[in-house]
Amino acid sequence: GDCFPCSQEGCPMMGHYADRFPAKLKRVNQKYFLNTAADPPFATWRQKVFIKLSGVKKMRGDINLVFHNTEGNTKEYEIASGVLSQDQVYTKYLDVEINPKNTTKIEFLWNKTIFTLLWARLGAETVNIIHGEDGHR
Repeated sequence: GDCFPCSQEGCPMMGHYADRFPAKLKRVNQKYFLNTAADPPFATWRQKVFIKLSGVKKMRGDINLVFHNTEGNTKEYEIASGVLSQDQVYTKYLDVEINPKNTTKIEFLWNKTIFTLLWARLGAETVNIIHGEDGHR
């Protein structure tokens, strides 16, 4: 994640699109990037997620995001688990299998542990998502 988001010239990619980076092809020890999904077409899109919670001060549980696309497909990703605090901003890099161009909605989910008080609630004060510059890598 240290190179994210990509520079204006983009992240050099391996394989079919490597010729888009002719200057970088000449470098010795050039780093290339290849993130893949488990299922065809194997493309993923790097996204950086920031979530600030609101509600009770602290509680145990987990927070997830569910990405929905135009074809009705969904993919769920865990952002944090354990002791959750409204004082903290949760940051995570995700390799999402749903193209940002086809994303219809992103759903925020939180689950509390069974030992948490029934009235205790958490919500998302803010959810910010930064997309990589050049599609799938």
